[in-house]
Amino acid sequence: MIYDIAIIGSGPAGFSAAMRAIDYGKKVCLIEASHIGGAGIMHGALSSKAMWQLSRDYATAASIDRGYRTSGLNVDFKLVKKTIIQAAKQKQLQILSQIETFSKEKNSNSYIDLKRAYGTIIDRNTIKLDYKEKESEYIKTENIIIATGSKPRKIDGIEVDQERIIDSEGILKLKEFPQRMIIIGSGIIGCEFATIFSNYSQTEVHLLDRQHKVIPFEDDDLISCVSTNLENNGVNIHHEASLRSIRKMDDHLEVVLDYQDGHSSLLEVDVALVSAGRVPNTDNIGLENIGLETDERGFLNINEICAFSDFKSCNIFAAGDISGQAQLYSVAELQGRYIIESLYDNLEYPIDYSNMSTIMFFKPEVAAVGLNEKQCREKKIPYKVASYSNSLINRTISMGATNGFIKIIVKDDESNQILGMRAAGPQASTLITSIAQQIRQKGNLNEIRHNVQPHPSISEGIQECLRVLDGRSIFKPSAFPQLIKLKTWRPDY
Repeated sequence: MIYDIAIIGSGPAGFSAAMRAIDYGKKVCLIEASHIGGAGIMHGALSSKAMWQLSRDYATAASIDRGYRTSGLNVDFKLVKKTIIQAAKQKQLQILSQIETFSKEKNSNSYIDLKRAYGTIIDRNTIKLDYKEKESEYIKTENIIIATGSKPRKIDGIEVDQERIIDSEGILKLKEFPQRMIIIGSGIIGCEFATIFSNYSQTEVHLLDRQHKVIPFEDDDLISCVSTNLENNGVNIHHEASLRSIRKMDDHLEVVLDYQDGHSSLLEVDVALVSAGRVPNTDNIGLENIGLETDERGFLNINEICAFSDFKSCNIFAAGDISGQAQLYSVAELQGRYIIESLYDNLEYPIDYSNMSTIMFFKPEVAAVGLNEKQCREKKIPYKVASYSNSLINRTISMGATNGFIKIIVKDDESNQILGMRAAGPQASTLITSIAQQIRQKGNLNEIRHNVQPHPSISEGIQECLRVLDGRSIFKPSAFPQLIKLKTWRPDY
């Protein structure tokens, strides 16, 4: 028997591809050696956001600036962990239930045949399946989708034992809240875990920032907002510091940091969390058997339909983190579906990566879509940018959540094309959806500023930010220069 499609990996890319193939009446082999649903469920986005939500709820209950105070508040890490695992299991069971609904046992013409095995590509139509408890087998397929995802990046000289030196896959192996923790890496994941553990107020949190800026790919105003909020939440940020060594002692870890100004310091912690980004899972999947090589970063180069264009008759595709595009759930899911549609001639539009939104679960929540100022300058795009503080929005004032701002960038020419948005504060991830839609449609300031937002709502901040860009805002930058900002930039050719 020959499958129409074999998919290696059941994460968002692989699972969405499998289900889209069912829509076309195809026979699918879905291969997964580890967690159903991919690492993102048990050791990634779902589990970490469940932990973030619990930590945010705890921090809110523990706050004393809202006119009420709780007594006897405590937190049990074992119960927190149990709640997180239950959330992850719920999603895994949903995925498995759907796979069973469309299983080979129930359907003959179109089905998903789940193989709990490690898949290795032998040639363009053959995959070897290695099982833990039975003999290997070979399957034949018309098409192959590589959706093996990514794994935490290692740091040379640091051995992750998932007990005292852990990465994101070791969080749920902790038995209790560490008294002292250092997080190595100040990107999105590192800052999220710094937020989570500081929200619980059970752990002395240190964050190692090799540069002078957390999330360094963003603009300085957003960086400053995130950094200040982390420090206000109790996080000790070690700017311009590099890790020299971690020494394992009997009852603690000794961490030696070297700073750019020449001095060094030694910290005692109980747990070190390595958060140095993620690298694609390409080991031992048989890329060499089909003549595929990774780029200098370790990713697979794909074309506009997620295929390998060096094949004249292409039947090998890649989707998700391994593809080298943004490591986002939404991107992986979109690519998985897109591959199936490209195979069966139902492409309605090309993938547009320009409006892929990012959510950063800090305190407060941060969301981003489109270009930031740094990217505009790199591309030499003239722009106007306005930012509007949450402290001027009625809804955030009533919520007692005035920390943060809304920032919108438009092209500084006759088109007034909307280029990007950043938001920090409550409902940030919801706020950016309207701007993301405008970016995809190449919308402009003249079109969107006529939209009227309900009152009172946080989205009124978008309305006023757009009016600032147009010189029509109700509150003026001249009256509130620290809260409302407007500037332009043009390349100096």
